[in-house]
Amino acid sequence: MNDRGLRVFVTLLAGLAVLYFGATGHRGSGEGSGVSGGVVLLALLASLLAWHLTRPGPAK
Repeated sequence: MNDRGLRVFVTLLAGLAVLYFGATGHRGSGEGSGVSGGVVLLALLASLLAWHLTRPGPAK
């Protein structure tokens, strides 16, 4: 992927997907609403992983 815009889009999509599924996942009856710090950390790690995996390869 040489297009930086697509790389940024994939990175943001990965982070938002983790936040979405973390916020809408199964919850116990006593928990409040919102996103925990662990989910935010996982979203950040997913975004960094997507950024790393979509970096351009060496030019040939």
